[in-house]
Amino acid sequence: MVKIRLARAGTNKTPFYHIVVTDSRNKRDGRYIERIGFFNPIAKGNEEALKIASDRVEYWLSKGARTTERVNKLIKGNLAGAAST
Repeated sequence: MVKIRLARAGTNKTPFYHIVVTDSRNKRDGRYIERIGFFNPIAKGNEEALKIASDRVEYWLSKGARTTERVNKLIKGNLAGAAST
């Protein structure tokens, strides 16, 4: 099954996550099919905290990919934020 999930990057105590499309059997930080965005939970000031290629998300969801709970919340929050501006 294809999943859209977070892959951890960054160093100790400085998390940074890539939003990736991968086979569910692969390791968390292992091989992936496509990187479609990033999430920086400790972004400060003018740093961008979240960037998602919504067209690619829609494409993979139409192909049957499933999102994890956290990525689903990020996608919904991103779409709500885009609608309000």
